[in-house]
This record gives sequence, structure tokens and C-alpha cells, in this order.
Amino acid sequence: MICEDKDKMGNTIFVETRWHMRILVIHNFYQHAGGEDAVFRQEVEELEKEHDVKTLTFQNKKGWRGALQYLAYPWNIRAMWKIKKSIKSFAPDIVHIHNLHYASGPWLIRNIYRLGIPVVMTLHNFRLLCPSASLFHYGQLFTKSLRQNFPWTAVRMRVLDHSFTKTFLTAFTYWLHRKLGTWNKVAKFIVLSDFAKSLFTESTFPVEDDKFIVRPNSVDATPKITTDGDGFVYIGRLSEEKGIVPLLRAFKHLPFPLAIYGSGPQQDIIERFADKFKHIRYFGHQPSEVLRTAINHADALIVPSVCYEGMPLTIIEAYAQGTPVLASNIGILNKMVLPLYTGMHFNPYDKEDIRRIVAEWINLNETTKQQIRENCIIEYKKHYTVQKNIDKLISIYREATQQQGGKP
Repeated sequence: MICEDKDKMGNTIFVETRWHMRILVIHNFYQHAGGEDAVFRQEVEELEKEHDVKTLTFQNKKGWRGALQYLAYPWNIRAMWKIKKSIKSFAPDIVHIHNLHYASGPWLIRNIYRLGIPVVMTLHNFRLLCPSASLFHYGQLFTKSLRQNFPWTAVRMRVLDHSFTKTFLTAFTYWLHRKLGTWNKVAKFIVLSDFAKSLFTESTFPVEDDKFIVRPNSVDATPKITTDGDGFVYIGRLSEEKGIVPLLRAFKHLPFPLAIYGSGPQQDIIERFADKFKHIRYFGHQPSEVLRTAINHADALIVPSVCYEGMPLTIIEAYAQGTPVLASNIGILNKMVLPLYTGMHFNPYDKEDIRRIVAEWINLNETTKQQIRENCIIEYKKHYTVQKNIDKLISIYREATQQQGGKP
């Protein structure tokens, strides 16, 4: 880390220094694994190389246990005692929260603040703005909550799992902590892109703009350009907001292979497509090594999301592998993927446009494709390497501790 200092004559000098910190990282796992889990694990692994790191995790349950967790969502006393115990035994310089939904809850923030420990929170989605978390409902973008102090429209439309009760309780939890001033007790909010920052700062979310810091996701990879790609690959959650079913409807009459990796509520639909159309292959949920190989061997990664994504790790992984990306033209995807530089865009609601873009990609000459592959590597090295990402994170930690009067 390069820091500014003064020499004996008062001249400005720059020195390289390392901050050794004690970091407590909190994460709430969903019932289905996702990108947030991967980011959490990766950051902990990297931070442990130079810092003392302790993790505190929670797991969402199913059935009556899950119902009890949800009822405790606004003020989870059990989670509060766990965090107090961890802080007392570990004495961290800072606490970094990734996800609070729903087995832990935002009450943790208030208790950490009372103990005098600064809190940094990564916003992987938009749940603090809307119970949907993805700003998506019934096949369309849903942004009405951004302008409402309490998201009554979202509650009425049952945007969370089509459930009035779950939507209301989630909305009430985050509204209550707005009124209690909980979110202002967070020293810094990490957002993944300028696009995400603009959604928060232009909404009714009651936090000053200078608390939001943009820091993209990253992956640890050795760049390797793909030269013999075979077909297309989709990797991600199998759910409505990811646009996987419209993609399959567009692909079913195309003569190009499509490999699908992941799990989720639409898995049975994907399995039926794979049974009926031989060029569509479904491989289920696979470890990261298998996914990396699949990306490396693909002609292009396809990201057909119809919601506002945070920052898909699969795109960063593709760039690191020199694999171009064909993505929908919505939200951050419209910024991450640069047409005919790192990939191409399509309208995810229009199967004819998907087919057109796929055909255009296939028909590009090999010289152009090779240049795009090299551009992907350039983008990865410029924006998404782990070392740059961790250096930025430590800088955020340092700023947060100084802001709250802490001392690394």
C-alpha cells in the first residue's frame, strides 16, 4: 500500500507500508449457494495471508426452523449474543459484513457499533432498497421501491417469493432499521459498480453519498486465452430473474451447443429442455474447477439476466480466461461487457435478438474474435485482479477505522 508522508524538511514523500489488522467477517448463507458465498470465501482466504481473520457465519434453514429465523429477523437476539461473544474473544479492529438475510439480521450492526468497532458492509444486491433484492418481479424490472420510504407496492405485489408475509416482514425489517438509524452506524458501504452506487444514492435510502465506495469483485486466475472454443456456456442460478428459460427458447432451434451449470427453482424446466434438445446439455451444480474449465473451453459465456445484477463473478472469470461474453443490455451488464471489445449485447426479452447476436458472433472472422479474447485479458488485468481488490479493501478498512476513531 502506498501512503503519503512528510520528510524532515516537510516535503511530501510516498512510502510503501502494510497494515496488519484483526478482521471479523460476517456472512449469512442462503439455502442455495450463490456468488456472494464465493466472494466471501475468496476474500477471507486472501485476507488471511497478511492479517488475522475470524469468520462468523449463519445459515438459512427450511421448514419451521426457517420460520423461526424469519420471525426473529428484525431483532435477532441469538445472533446478537453470538456476535458479542466473537468480538469479546477476538477483539477485532473492524467488522466486515457481507449478507444479513435472514438468519442474522441488521440488529447485529447496532450491537457492533455499541462495542466501538467500525463496520464495513458489502452490498451484493439491492435488498436494502427493496424486498425483491434484485429489483425484479413477474418477468420485469421493478424499481418502484426506490422512491418509496416504505415499499408498499412491493408488499402488495408480493415481490419476495410471491409471499405477502415474507415480503412484508423483510420490508418492515429494513424500514424499522431506517427509522432507528441503524444504517448510519455503518462506516462504509462497498458497492460493486458506479451503477449500483447511483441506485442507492438516488433512492430514499437515508445514508450520505460519501459512505458508498465502489469496489468491483475479482477472481484469482492465471490469464489464458481460449483459442479452440466449442459452443456456449451458461453458469449461474436457475431462476426467473437470470433469464435462463428465454435463453433456452431462443437456443432450442439454433444449431450450436449450449452447456448449462447451476441449480435453482427452474431446474426441472432446464432438465426438460436438455432431454428434448440434444445440443442443450445440463451439468448441474459443479465445483469451481469444473466451471473454470467449462469457461475456458467455451466460444463465449452467455449471461442473459433480466434483472439488475451486482457484478457476476462468471464474467470476471471469463475475462481472466480470455473468453468473450454475450450478455443482456441491462444494468451493470451494459457497462461490464463492451460491444465488439469484450463481447456483444442482446435484448434478453427478445428471442429473435438473442438468435441474431449468437449468429453474428459465430460468423465473426477469427482475427476479430482473437482480438476480443485478448481484450478480455486486458480488462481483467486492469480492473479485476485479486491483489488490486484486496489493496482497495484494506484502504477502505483503514479509512473506516480512522473515521470512527479506531486504530489498526
